[in-house]
Amino acid sequence: MNATRIEKIRERLQSLQPEHLSVTDESHRHVGHPGARDGRGHFSCTIVSEAFRDKSMLERHRMVYQALGDLMLTDIHAMSIRALTPEQLDRNP
Repeated sequence: MNATRIEKIRERLQSLQPEHLSVTDESHRHVGHPGARDGRGHFSCTIVSEAFRDKSMLERHRMVYQALGDLMLTDIHAMSIRALTPEQLDRNP
């Protein structure tokens, strides 16, 4: 059985050792969008990890994109990312 896109994304993001991870498929909100025509999806994720400590938001997003690797070319058209440390999640649930 083939893994769903969300399962693939979750699997790849495990490399960042998340304490919390949620991934949502928002493709239905982008029907008709030029970027949706190629079949790749629109997703959002919240990922909480110690790996983000002392990293800028740009560095955190790069870490997520690196973990996703080729999924950005084959399965994902857009990814909204909320990348936090555990303390940041406690302050902004």
